[in-house]
Amino acid sequence: MTATTADAPPPDLRLPKRRGVELSLLVCAVLISVYGYIDVGLTKSGAVPPDAAHYGAGLGVLALLAHLAVRYRAPYADPLFLPIAVLLNGLGLALIYRLDLETPSNAAAPTQLIWSTLGVALFIAVVVFLRDHRILRRYAYLSVVAALVLMLVPILFPAVNGAKIWIRIGGLSFQPGEFAKILLAVFFASYLAANHNALAYTGRRIWKLQLPTGRVLGPIVAIWLLSVGVLVLERDLGTSLLFFGLFVIMLYVATGRTGWIAVGLLLAAAGAVAVGSFEPHVHSRVEDWLDPFASIDAGEGPGQLAQSLFAFAAGGMLGAGLGLGHSILIGFAAKSDFILATAGEELGLVGLTAVFMLYALMVARGYRAGLALRDLFGRLLAIGFASILALQVFVIAGGVMGLIPLTGMAMPFLAQGGSSVVTNWVIVALLIRVSDSARTPQPEPVEPGVVAPVLEVER
Repeated sequence: MTATTADAPPPDLRLPKRRGVELSLLVCAVLISVYGYIDVGLTKSGAVPPDAAHYGAGLGVLALLAHLAVRYRAPYADPLFLPIAVLLNGLGLALIYRLDLETPSNAAAPTQLIWSTLGVALFIAVVVFLRDHRILRRYAYLSVVAALVLMLVPILFPAVNGAKIWIRIGGLSFQPGEFAKILLAVFFASYLAANHNALAYTGRRIWKLQLPTGRVLGPIVAIWLLSVGVLVLERDLGTSLLFFGLFVIMLYVATGRTGWIAVGLLLAAAGAVAVGSFEPHVHSRVEDWLDPFASIDAGEGPGQLAQSLFAFAAGGMLGAGLGLGHSILIGFAAKSDFILATAGEELGLVGLTAVFMLYALMVARGYRAGLALRDLFGRLLAIGFASILALQVFVIAGGVMGLIPLTGMAMPFLAQGGSSVVTNWVIVALLIRVSDSARTPQPEPVEPGVVAPVLEVER
């Protein structure tokens, strides 16, 4: 029997919230992380680490608190962001703990856990108090001023490992550039959203590229050049490459002009050749990249890049097993810049591929959330933050694998680095906020005088 009601309201079509899926994946992420932590202890000492229960409980509580914040403040958010972040962070803690056993006088895992706790706390704060991502648009110019200040301050401090990117006060140190990338993404998204029509359809056409007027393109190019120039002075080529890629990607998304990609690649190549030729610190890294085994031929032993390549080769397809590798031979950067070499040696190509797939899934979900949004600012914001993660993974993985010269950045969530893990947790929180806005059902108002659709109910 079919009943027809002419006065019935339109059906309320709601997307599933998927919070139960998120919780199930979080449980799996925590269990995998704890298993890796325990496996390292069993391999190295034949016993379960004495603090394994505390580690598992701490990670589980952090994951649960983050889940509750998402459940009640962003119920329609993508259910994959948080579990992926927890799994990568947990795996990073296990790898750092594994390397700590080789350097007991320089343990980094406890400090990294504290930074991770701070990162999750900021994640919860962003999810709870930022109810609408469009609020960030009001603070675009404040964001860019704060970003430039954060990038300028490290110039006043001594260089560390050849780069002036650190602020050290007593026993505390952090990288302001990590926070600047979030602020610059907010500014780029706001400015490009406000001027996308002028950028795409006005100006002079040269060959296949539509060049906007200087009045429109000038301010954002000036900000970009200033930020990249400061980073070059600080010898932080990794972050400057990140900002350059972020600028080109967001400009392409805002205008839809593929010519900007070609221009960006040409400028990046020209800048890389110029800096690599004249800046001694960068030039030495280019030489190591061109011939990573030169020091071995000279009888000086393998350098960091050579040791990294040896670690990947030793891992093979399935890896040596957690705790059975020798990547600590890389030296002082084994826990930070070269943490991926430990993953490659002890987890093998299969494990390394799984890690890359986690990053790819997070980036793809970020792009998906951006494309689902109706407002251009939110779309650019989501794609910008997802691109930051993608560019970081490409630059770091390419450097330690010998595909591109080393740049000295931290692998998101995996590597030792308090500033990096905190800012990446904030990025995940912002992606969750944007994805919640994208998936929240928007009721369609019925115009006066229009008859509502007929609802058929089968019995």
